[in-house]
Amino acid sequence: MMTIRDRKKIGRWILIIGVLLLTCGAIARLYLRSGPRMRGASGAVEHVVPSGTHIKVEVLNATDTKGLARRAMLAMRDAGFDVVFFGNSTERADTTRVIDRSGHAEWATLAARALGRAHVEEVPDSSRFLDLTILVGRNWTPPLQPLNP
Repeated sequence: MMTIRDRKKIGRWILIIGVLLLTCGAIARLYLRSGPRMRGASGAVEHVVPSGTHIKVEVLNATDTKGLARRAMLAMRDAGFDVVFFGNSTERADTTRVIDRSGHAEWATLAARALGRAHVEEVPDSSRFLDLTILVGRNWTPPLQPLNP
């Protein structure tokens, strides 16, 4: 038989669990309302490529961090670039570099702007059939990925 004391204990536990559930629900609601968090205060990777312009890019990871070229590829596609290849580089770099292969310095500047911090170089190479090569260095910080439950 349950005593009054036992009923009070059960009542307290039910109250504690209810408060915890309400708190978790409120936190989840605030998080979901704010939407996905990406680069910077604006909340998204800035689309910098003018409409109608197709800039072919290869993205190479010049660090030992796995998956960095893939994350940079996604950011560059969000910015409007046509990423035709991504992979690893044998070269290691501290600084991210955008290499102009087609003589369009303004496109390299747009890519550097989309990446946040990057050094722009001009090394023409018509045999590559692309406009820019991006060597992602250790100084590049990838945008935060949204929570996809």
